[in-house]
Amino acid sequence: MDGSKAIDPKEAETVDNYTKPQQRWQNEAMPRFLTLADVAEQLQINSPQAYALVRSGELKAIQVGGRGQWRIEEKMLEQYIEDRYAEASRMIQEAKSKTSQP
Repeated sequence: MDGSKAIDPKEAETVDNYTKPQQRWQNEAMPRFLTLADVAEQLQINSPQAYALVRSGELKAIQVGGRGQWRIEEKMLEQYIEDRYAEASRMIQEAKSKTSQP
């Protein structure tokens, strides 16, 4: 035994000291379709902000059921995140090119 202690996932902290909530999905895998609350939790934003992303078209979603509840497919959330990373990289490159010009 190397003397290392197992880390309780409920106590694991991120760099910004955000304590991750206990995983609520079975088998630690996200379901195919997520609710707005699920998306808000994943992005660490509030539900109205998640709803605004859907209504603006930035995050693709569908309405299901008699009450028209929004559902976001897992791959759409992943695509949204990838797009935000690409946008951030583009903005950083633009800022660098502006500061390096004479």
